[in-house]
Amino acid sequence: MSATTHPSLSLGPVLYLWDGPKWRDFYFRIADEGPVDHVTLGEAVCSKRLHFIEPHVAEVIERLEGAGKKVSLASLALVTLERESQLVRGLVRDSIHPIEANDLSALGLLAGKPHSIGPLINVYNGATARLLASRGATSICLPPELPMASVRDIVRDAPDVEFEIFGFGRVPLAISARCAHARSKGLVKDNCQFICGEDSDGLIVETLDRQPFLTLNGVQTLSHTCQSLLQELAELPAVGISQVRLSPQDCDMVTVARIYEDVATGRISATEGLERLAIAYPGVPLSNGFHHGQSGASWISAPTGSP
Repeated sequence: MSATTHPSLSLGPVLYLWDGPKWRDFYFRIADEGPVDHVTLGEAVCSKRLHFIEPHVAEVIERLEGAGKKVSLASLALVTLERESQLVRGLVRDSIHPIEANDLSALGLLAGKPHSIGPLINVYNGATARLLASRGATSICLPPELPMASVRDIVRDAPDVEFEIFGFGRVPLAISARCAHARSKGLVKDNCQFICGEDSDGLIVETLDRQPFLTLNGVQTLSHTCQSLLQELAELPAVGISQVRLSPQDCDMVTVARIYEDVATGRISATEGLERLAIAYPGVPLSNGFHHGQSGASWISAPTGSP
């Protein structure tokens, strides 16, 4: 990629439990107004949530593709049941759209077929990226916890695959066969009553000192802070990053995407973009520590005089 170009924007799957109409209307608006080129759909976190979105998937895909967006379908991030194994097999077998693998169990089924690798698969070195590319991966969204030095090395060592970076959203940290979200409300996973749907942007976990620390999302644990690489957008093309992923949060994601587009194209400065982002997604602190090789929850300000 030429250093004079800017990375395109993509939208990852909704990680939270939203009811069907809200999920559908979110993507309808993305199709009509969102400046993103590529959208990944599907349930990556908990297979029990699938029935909320299944009635709307076909019409959402039609709307997105009608607006010129590329569409991929996400696989589950954790497969623990035979029913879930069958879901992944069926997805790979029947889908006419590219699959994004979010768990190693999908890779055997996808071998030899063009597919993408999601940020929930650990790609920590160039050798891994080359191996995945040799088995059919055409693009890799690198894990959000990687520092830029590692990103640069991986991209350099795997020239035959496109790379994407996690540029906005609460950072996925862990996933479990048990549901801490249900347990926190006195329920168990098998009879969770879809309680995570009460927290459309996740459930904040506090320390004993009542400091926000993490966010629960069903069986998934996310950061409390929202990773933002607005300051770093200008350096990504020279490294070889072709796409920046925005992970949907319960806020105005069209506005978020426009902010990223405006900063990437130089219409506004990163400083102004961050000011607008704080309005678009209020009350959630921003972080970029992982990118700079520091604690993930940290915010590292750009040097004075940076654009």
